[in-house]
Amino acid sequence: MIDLRTIREDPDRLRASQHARGEADSIVDTLLDLDERRRSALTSFESLRAEQKSMGKSVSKAQGEEKQALLQRAKELAAEVKSAEAEAERLAGELDEVLQTVPNIVEEQAPHGGEDDYVVLETVGKPREFDFEPKDHLELGELLGAIDMERGAKVSGSRFYFLKGVGARLQLGMLNMAMQHAIANGFTPMITPVLVRPETMQGTGFHVAHDKEIYRLPEDDLYLVGTSEVALAGYHADEIIPADQLPLRYAGWSSCFRREAGSYGKDTRGIIRVHQFDKVEMFSYCRPEDAHEEHQRLLAWEKDMLAKIEVPYRIIDTAAGDLGMSAARKFDCEAWIPTQGRYRELSSTSNCTEFQARRLAVRFRDQDGKPRHLATLNGTLATTRWMVAILENHQQADGSVVVPEALRPYVGLDVLEPVK
Repeated sequence: MIDLRTIREDPDRLRASQHARGEADSIVDTLLDLDERRRSALTSFESLRAEQKSMGKSVSKAQGEEKQALLQRAKELAAEVKSAEAEAERLAGELDEVLQTVPNIVEEQAPHGGEDDYVVLETVGKPREFDFEPKDHLELGELLGAIDMERGAKVSGSRFYFLKGVGARLQLGMLNMAMQHAIANGFTPMITPVLVRPETMQGTGFHVAHDKEIYRLPEDDLYLVGTSEVALAGYHADEIIPADQLPLRYAGWSSCFRREAGSYGKDTRGIIRVHQFDKVEMFSYCRPEDAHEEHQRLLAWEKDMLAKIEVPYRIIDTAAGDLGMSAARKFDCEAWIPTQGRYRELSSTSNCTEFQARRLAVRFRDQDGKPRHLATLNGTLATTRWMVAILENHQQADGSVVVPEALRPYVGLDVLEPVK
């Protein structure tokens, strides 16, 4: 969540952030009012509690009618203290509940607006000119015996699939290459849980009660993650990390699950938008003052990975209204998809500043020994969707697909050949 002190000292900063996201800024006045009432109630409780303690000493020294009067006042005071404490706790709970709904404060440099208001920062490579009619990734996947959507739907329902043969080898090779890339850059490899508690999901910035994208197991009160970011964000919850260990960098490999609610009719063909996929995700814990530079490093590592699969791509600065709950800034890397004639997101990297760490109580000690919330950042190195860009951009007229050179040692093949 955002820092209450920031709202008290500079409420216009949150107002500007809300405007950038296209959301109402009335929440600022609501928070300020609740905070003022909570602090007033707390002051009243503390004052009455101090009087109660002083009254106890007076009663022990008094005698006769004076003592009876003091006892009567002490009884009344106990009721007032209890009532004041309840009011302070009620207001604190109400304030916390509202705070949980407020998104992170966006960076000033982030573009204002919604999904279509992004800014293109860089374009790398040129779309390939084919001398034949290119096939889409699903047709190629079927020719190669790599993707089986029909049996995926038979077994599990729509938007599920089997990767088999060279399809399984391609995904495993791609994810292994991503993990080795992360390790080479100082990340600790992690195989993470895919089921998490509600406090972990909520702490990362997802609304467990209202988010229709999340799969839930009600009998166990557990949630299936849509990214290993969730488990990695919760890994150090309620801990104080020694400052000399920062930055901490983890690379999480997991299956990911998304209900894709509200997306029916969009990308229903193939494996672009599915309910289950695999991903290697970078996750960093660092000092807040280092977060901007760390964000640029994560983006650079994503670009290095995209260079290895040899596809044209662009980088966009995502507009504030499309950032989601936790991100203050987000860059998307989008690859060119020939049969769609447009760029599609393959990876993204987000700077969540102290937002997640504050919700999950992850801190470090500064030079004065005082605990401070640190910053968290995330970035994707490879997902199942990357296969779409690889298959379409490297296809040949006969339906075969040339494996990018850097990927060949991990796949064990130079060319994926159609199944006879």
